[in-house]
Amino acid sequence: MGFLDSVERSLERAVNGAFARTFRSGVQPVEIGSALKRELDIGAVVVDRDRVLAPNRFVVRVSEQDAERLLRLGETLEGELRGIVRKHAARQNYQFLGEPDVEIRADGSLTGGVLQVDATQVEGTVDWVATIDVDGQRHELSRGVTVVGRGSDCGIRITDNGASRKHLEILWDGKAALARDLGSTNGSKIEGQRFREARLQPGSVIMIGQTALRFQLVPGRNAAPRQSSSGSSTTRDSAAVDQDFWGAL
Repeated sequence: MGFLDSVERSLERAVNGAFARTFRSGVQPVEIGSALKRELDIGAVVVDRDRVLAPNRFVVRVSEQDAERLLRLGETLEGELRGIVRKHAARQNYQFLGEPDVEIRADGSLTGGVLQVDATQVEGTVDWVATIDVDGQRHELSRGVTVVGRGSDCGIRITDNGASRKHLEILWDGKAALARDLGSTNGSKIEGQRFREARLQPGSVIMIGQTALRFQLVPGRNAAPRQSSSGSSTTRDSAAVDQDFWGAL
């Protein structure tokens, strides 16, 4: 087993351990990963001896019931699925026109347990959007300063009694994010450490009292597809998924 195989196995185990036990029925994340790999293989086009282009934009459509359960995991699941796409492409020596993206979307025409993947090639870089997730609700950050606190005039309002009226501010310039405590009574923490000012990385969690604010970068999805990949749209159900996807586990 080579290095890439080893890395991919580790990623697959992480996804399996984090998500597979969450669901008792319906579409499972492991099935989505298997379908994405197959769409990469089906849609890959040989340009010349040293260049094989593969789809890089995947819309995974599932029933409304399955979408509700899957989307509870938010950007975490979609981020892991993008990682599977990257690792499989590297292993197969595929190239992309732009950064890969995976989006899970509800489709009222599908029944539970069925998924359909639409794979396309999108040219260009991903326009990353900064967000703050609070109690299952996603707040998109605009460029500039966003104030967080209990006050009704805050950009992100929280009801935690441990928060001040204007507790902290988040500065986002389109490339980097900075959190700055505004002299709050109870302070702000990242990884258990109080701070007055701290740079945020994707996945950083700010604690205000008992409330967690998770900073994320998610891909903007306004780009139009450059071309559709041949055979890029397929329908699968739980019984049709390859059984050897994680056969070595």
